Amino acid sequence: MKVGLAKIRLVVHLLHGMWVVATRFSRASEAYKNARIRAWSLKLLRLSGMRLVVHGDERRLDQGVLVVGNHISWIDIYVINAWRPTPFVSKAEVREWPIVGWLAYRLGTVFVQREKRKDALRTMHEMAARLQAGEVMCVFPEGTTSDGVSLLPFHANLFQAAVSAGCPVQPICLLYEDAQGRQTTAPAYIGDMSLGESLDATLRGGPITAHVFVGEPIVPTSDRRAFAAQAREAVASALTWMQAKWPPPVGAEVRYEQMPDEGRPAEAGGAGGA
Repeated sequence: MKVGLAKIRLVVHLLHGMWVVATRFSRASEAYKNARIRAWSLKLLRLSGMRLVVHGDERRLDQGVLVVGNHISWIDIYVINAWRPTPFVSKAEVREWPIVGWLAYRLGTVFVQREKRKDALRTMHEMAARLQAGEVMCVFPEGTTSDGVSLLPFHANLFQAAVSAGCPVQPICLLYEDAQGRQTTAPAYIGDMSLGESLDATLRGGPITAHVFVGEPIVPTSDRRAFAAQAREAVASALTWMQAKWPPPVGAEVRYEQMPDEGRPAEAGGAGGA
């Protein structure tokens, strides 16, 4: 019953998000949109039994940067949007998901049919143009989800957008922690698991802390493979750091617990519960 009630609340929240986007976003400023996306994503995490902790937020770049990170779950997108609203590159199938696909489309997601070379090239050119215009884009270069315990190889193709735009790459690393302070795979959306099964596992696995480690930006290079290798090394190092039972933080720790009216996160230093 508890999981069933949580799912109903999530559906209501998703429908409310559709209403806000449909009725208020067409003429809204970017600052308004970002504040609402962040607040809405934070509430979705809370409804899913999660809180968000960000490590190294002072390293964050907010213009003309390609954000890359490991990919564990469908909820990764909302974790990142709760930290900093960011358009994503996603597989074309997501566009067909009920509610979620519509929201992703209206919020600037670039959908790619990866098996079609022409579509991959179109995606790369669109990303490069948006990065050159000062936008932030996010990709998951593993190309699929994993359980989050280890890191899969990075595909270098989409790094070409950063090369063409001459913009930096910012590596980030996601890790989910259970109530006992251990890494949990409960949110993982892998194998033959359905979206509903993944949602059930996430809700039953709570309370969960979603950790985001923000790495140092990587300066532009002319070699996409070198870009990809550097980014993967940075994400792998961050994953190792976070798996080491939380040593003293590298840089400031920011806990995103709620969204004040002005659209800025509440901050708190040190470790501990919310």
